[in-house]
Amino acid sequence: MGIPVWAVPEDAYLVAPSMKSIMQAVDGELIKGDPDLLAREALGVVVAAMSMVNVLPRLIQGSVVVVPGDREDVLLAVLMANSAATFPSIAGIVLNGGFELPEPIQRLMEGLTPSLPIISTQLGSYETALRVTHTRGRLAADSQRKHDTALALFEKHIDASALLERLEVSSADVVTPLMFEYALLERARGKRRHIVLPEGDDDRVLRAAATLLARDVAELTILGEEFEVRSRAIGLGLDISKAHVLSPFDDVLRLRFAEEYAKLRAHKGVTLDQARDTVTDLSFFGTMMVQLGIADGMVSGATHTTAHTIRPSFQIIKTRPGVGVVSSVFLMALADRVLVYGDCAIIPDPTAEELADIAISASETAVQFGIEPRIAMLSYSTGESGEGADVDKVRAATALVRERRPDLLVEGPIQYDAAADAAVAATKMPGSLVAGRATVFIFPDLNTGNNTYKAVQRSANAVAIGPILQGLRKPINDLSRGALVQDIVNTVAITAIQAASLDEAAEAAALASLVAEEARS
Repeated sequence: MGIPVWAVPEDAYLVAPSMKSIMQAVDGELIKGDPDLLAREALGVVVAAMSMVNVLPRLIQGSVVVVPGDREDVLLAVLMANSAATFPSIAGIVLNGGFELPEPIQRLMEGLTPSLPIISTQLGSYETALRVTHTRGRLAADSQRKHDTALALFEKHIDASALLERLEVSSADVVTPLMFEYALLERARGKRRHIVLPEGDDDRVLRAAATLLARDVAELTILGEEFEVRSRAIGLGLDISKAHVLSPFDDVLRLRFAEEYAKLRAHKGVTLDQARDTVTDLSFFGTMMVQLGIADGMVSGATHTTAHTIRPSFQIIKTRPGVGVVSSVFLMALADRVLVYGDCAIIPDPTAEELADIAISASETAVQFGIEPRIAMLSYSTGESGEGADVDKVRAATALVRERRPDLLVEGPIQYDAAADAAVAATKMPGSLVAGRATVFIFPDLNTGNNTYKAVQRSANAVAIGPILQGLRKPINDLSRGALVQDIVNTVAITAIQAASLDEAAEAAALASLVAEEARS
């Protein structure tokens, strides 16, 4: 029996040192530039100990340039070249010799406001160059590009299924947050949908885009001015070359979107001139891309409010047939399982009918992500033990869910402990198929839902993924303004999975309609 052999090819970024590592190696300090750009890898060294006209042709992409501290002309030339589109983008500058820059040069640089890291060291040219060239890159957790590159190379060149089979790793029923996040990316990669990210001026969005593109999770369009977006990404040491970058002031699309938006909102008195102004808003522009099928979904909210992100979808995308309201859920990845919480972000005080809508939509969302839906309609009372308007609302909503979807397992009103804990359920609601093993938790109002998900997130160290909007014809998802890069990555993966599920449901409905029509004929 043959032994399989795999090899991961050499990659320059995996062995390249970061500017931060170089700064430490030369005992330097950052005197100008953006500290965030110290994470960029340096792919080569240029020792600029010659005249300006001889230095410029020798600049190479991604290099660190070592400049004598008393050669202000070379320093300014390198800074200008880095800003020009006609020269390579460099990773940083090291000024050696310990010379203090003259005041006029400092004032000139203040006006230029360079974001490029400029490091000062007391070392001489030879010692500086020696230490820089001897600095080795490490595959560390804080190097996003190395992490993304290593994973992408492994996924491309190693047959993971065959490797696992050889290792004879047993599968477990427990789903940890890390396992769930990995499964999200795997499913999204298999669906390969096109997602638009409107906030191209946010570094977190660019970092998330680099990870998504490196892992081949989705096709991406980033909104913003192309030169600015790509320049910032290069400065951060990110590879977004596979992304489309689109200006919301693109003349052709702006006119097309304005005409479509004016049609959709004509009943509200919106004119074409008003529509031209409206669609240049990033959220409206991205939503129009989804509406017209240019993109399959949108993820926004890193720098915009929830209202700003989702208002265009209410006006343009609207709800799916049979769905009364747009609502939201969080996927709560606990230590050993994943739960669905809704609604925690959209509807402040839902009616019984709206609660039923939320529950049914949440059950469909659960299925999309491989969670068997067992719905708990939460209240401060379990079963028939309590009375009052709030309990009656939950009781009526539970009845509506059973009437509209008799195939779903639903229990309510029920308290959280009875829904989640088997021992409590055995006392309060024995014999229930939901009590003690609920997977979908529907809160009676936004106040309860929002506070509960945050309490569980913080106290149980759970990963809260969302809010995931549900009920729309096409997927638009909101981010918290405090979102981390991984939150954005997860939300894009979720949006891609939602888009694929909606497409599959539409195809199934069309096929069923065709079969029924043929049967009638």
